[in-house]
Amino acid sequence: MAIRSTRRTAAGAVLMLLLSACASEDAPLERPRPVMVVQPAGASGVADAYAGEIRAREESALSFRVGGSLVERRVDVGDRVRRGDLLAVLDPGDLQAQARAAQAQLAAAEAQLQRARADQARFAMLGRDQLVSRSTVDAQNAATAAAQGQVTAARASLVVARNQAAYTQLRAPRDGVIAARQAEAGQVVAPGQAVFQLAADGGREVAFSVAENAVRAIRPGQAVQVELWSQSGVRLPARVREVAPAADPVTRTYAVRAALAGDAPGVELGQSARVYLDGAAAAPIAVPLAAVQRGPDGPSVFVVDAKSSTLRLQPVRVGPFGTESVPVLSGLSPRDWVVAAGAHLLRPGMKVAAVDRDNRPVRP
Repeated sequence: MAIRSTRRTAAGAVLMLLLSACASEDAPLERPRPVMVVQPAGASGVADAYAGEIRAREESALSFRVGGSLVERRVDVGDRVRRGDLLAVLDPGDLQAQARAAQAQLAAAEAQLQRARADQARFAMLGRDQLVSRSTVDAQNAATAAAQGQVTAARASLVVARNQAAYTQLRAPRDGVIAARQAEAGQVVAPGQAVFQLAADGGREVAFSVAENAVRAIRPGQAVQVELWSQSGVRLPARVREVAPAADPVTRTYAVRAALAGDAPGVELGQSARVYLDGAAAAPIAVPLAAVQRGPDGPSVFVVDAKSSTLRLQPVRVGPFGTESVPVLSGLSPRDWVVAAGAHLLRPGMKVAAVDRDNRPVRP
């Protein structure tokens, strides 16, 4: 019996060893995951450049003061016009007929006034001879005054009718360039409907948009620099003229306009430009866009711990996002190694093997 018991104990021990070996094979130790890391780079020029477009200081929507059928259009987009130049013509037939009717009404009123004045003179003479009563003389005086009022009203109606007929011709209010056209010959336009967009000669501005988190750094009168895409490296001085008080409901950005100093030779309407803010506090460092994650405390990045080669999720305060990088205002040191890609697949405390962009091992 003792021998049989000993055999059972030995068999149980062998079985336990086999089970433990199988368990160790089923749950191998987690191997460090390779991650690409970078150190924060300088962020000069990341947050202070905005895309803009050259616009005229004064842009006017030109329209007729009366409605009608557009029978002639004499200018096109891009044409330069002078003050008083004829731009478009409406059919003047109906308005000219109204002017002739007003002219006829004025002639009738003037004839009535002449008759009333003649009657007034006769009744005055009869009144002095006491051949008519005083009330009759007063009535004739009132009729003459009424006839005079009819003449005045008819003359005013004629002026209005002539003005209406003249409004069928749309003329340039100032020198400039036709920037847009919204109507074509044969179209019926309403009073006040825009027909042309006139960019007046004179000052030029650059229009650009600013995100909500950066609009407070811009104020009217602030100095900026404008660089045309066609003249890279040449910066023109300008000053912010206005900042929109409300954000655009679609883009959620604020419209800003900066006036270029002087005549700004070589600057054409519609040119693309970059706007650089003078005196803007540039962030000292920046990280790639893919490095920034949404953590429990806001924007965060994964930083490789130097001692344990593990990851920690570091909250950071960031500035306006650039095209490829994000300026970091606080929370990082230039000596930190930040995971640059694939951070959404990682978790805090994970063991990693840091490599650089050339797949060379990095020891933080």
